[in-house]
Amino acid sequence: MALKIERATDGDAERIAAMLGEIEHYYGGAAEAADVTQVRRALFGPQPAATVLLAREGEEVAGLASVSFLWPAAGAETSLYLKELFVREPYRRRGVARELMSAVQAEARAAGCTRVEWTADRDNPPALALYDALGVEPNGGKIFYRSQV
Repeated sequence: MALKIERATDGDAERIAAMLGEIEHYYGGAAEAADVTQVRRALFGPQPAATVLLAREGEEVAGLASVSFLWPAAGAETSLYLKELFVREPYRRRGVARELMSAVQAEARAAGCTRVEWTADRDNPPALALYDALGVEPNGGKIFYRSQV
């Protein structure tokens, strides 16, 4: 597979919106595309909330990784937070997730980050197996919280 991983641009907003629907469906929700205007504002507006890396095979998007900076990480250091790693169904088990993880690590190094952090759902065995295969140990020192605003 000849994968190319690159940062998403405004021209990818519709594809990203569709993939957000695929992600929602993967986790048991409705398979509806996200609002393209919201995607554009979040990723390409005056205050981008995240950077999206897209894995492409030719013209097709195979997967994505969404990352944001966290500060402070330790002291005044910065970390890169992987919010979403998703590989579309036809591309799973073909090394796409590994390539995206490698690209995330490269993004972190290029930005001067000291680490990459992420969470994984306990009921997502493929993701947990990937992280185990990458040699990454779970960090049991944190408890994840979520609040609605």
